[in-house]
Amino acid sequence: RGLPNDVFFQVGILTTVGVTARNAILLVEFARSLEDQGMKLIEATKEAARVRLRPILMTSVAFGMGVLPLAFASGAGATTRIAIGTAVLGGMISATILATFFIPLFYVVVRRITDFLSGSRDQDDSAAAAPGRANGGVADDR
Repeated sequence: RGLPNDVFFQVGILTTVGVTARNAILLVEFARSLEDQGMKLIEATKEAARVRLRPILMTSVAFGMGVLPLAFASGAGATTRIAIGTAVLGGMISATILATFFIPLFYVVVRRITDFLSGSRDQDDSAAAAPGRANGGVADDR
């Protein structure tokens, strides 16, 4: 639309960042709670993405529909409203599409890196890799 990168456009971008961050936080927290209930990292992330997809889409669509009047404003002060509306609408569309695919991916990648760097491994994975070694090589005859 050929809009300048002025303060109104930047306020729209900041608003979009806030809503998108909220969606990402909810998805990650849901995945963490599923992990705490005993699910593996990948399964918990898939389930969180599946369950949270509808609320994320509903929030994004409602938010986008709410700013449509701003994006297509006319009359006095229309330039500022168009700048904010366009930034928010475009930001929400692109952020929703990107976040739907990349937030779960980044969560898994970052968790694996932090687990690797901290030296902690999933106990189930190490037990499956070396049967009989989950107890330090000592047979458990209970």
